[in-house]
Amino acid sequence: MTKEEIIHYATEVLEEEAKSVSKLVGYLDNNFVSAVKEIVNCSGRVIVTGIGKSAIIGQKIVGTFNSTGTPSVFMHAADAVHGDLGIIQKDDVVICLSKSGNTPEIAILIPFLKGNGNKLIAIVGAMDSLLAKESHYVLNCTVEREASPNNLAPTSSAMAQLAIGDALASTLIKMRGFSPEDFAKVHPGGILGRRTRLKVFDLYKLNEVPTVASDANMQEIILEISGKRLGVTAVVEDNKVIGAITDGDLRRAIQKHTSIMSLNAKDIMTQNPKTISADTLAVDALEMMKKHHITNIFVVNENGYYLGVIHIHDIIKEGIY
Repeated sequence: MTKEEIIHYATEVLEEEAKSVSKLVGYLDNNFVSAVKEIVNCSGRVIVTGIGKSAIIGQKIVGTFNSTGTPSVFMHAADAVHGDLGIIQKDDVVICLSKSGNTPEIAILIPFLKGNGNKLIAIVGAMDSLLAKESHYVLNCTVEREASPNNLAPTSSAMAQLAIGDALASTLIKMRGFSPEDFAKVHPGGILGRRTRLKVFDLYKLNEVPTVASDANMQEIILEISGKRLGVTAVVEDNKVIGAITDGDLRRAIQKHTSIMSLNAKDIMTQNPKTISADTLAVDALEMMKKHHITNIFVVNENGYYLGVIHIHDIIKEGIY
């Protein structure tokens, strides 16, 4: 295949999968609503099971559930019928993923679940299958064809199962009112953890606190900006920030005025600069900097009193972009 042929074929694969996921919107019905309510009201856990590629998708769904406030366990369907059924308790809800809905392991599993009194949610690609007929709630993820050559390897069908799982998880987040603070509690490590727990409070204390009065002369301003090495100083009155002077402001003042040393802080400062609360997430501070095209923000407390300053590099070095 030529370079162009490779790109063309890969494009067709992505378009076919996107089409399959898009069609799922038309399959959403009262079964989906009831399944969500069943999970929300469940006093046990959500047991997710499947076999083959469906099992792999099921493990991802479990990971998403657990990280967003829905306690879940993955149980491989083949292991289930060889002893792992003991995982399932009477108060658990079971989600079973299957493209065909007729695999032997699933057929053995269904009578046990019904006899045990568990509610069964099917994510299935064949609405006339045993699984679809025997489940309490059926989430249709039928696809017209796989995106792979010869319509064989699970591609579109796997993507459809994944999308339905994400739709469930995201709806449950809304239903439970799962907040960013809740998310942070279960993601303490890595970059994701830092994004959800690192606050401005954790960063500004590491920096100097550049400060000048409104009547400070140019020498005082230059020494403060250079000495504190943040490229900026706050202009403060009554412990509140009334202005900001950056090294860029100094350069512009030199270009504009012939007698720069006769100026003071209030002559060259930017009035009413951006400020931020110490309790703000660092990632939100970064977004604020990007939005306003600035590299520093002054930190204030609940009374508006000046606490310090954070620089965009303070956030980036924590791995937050």
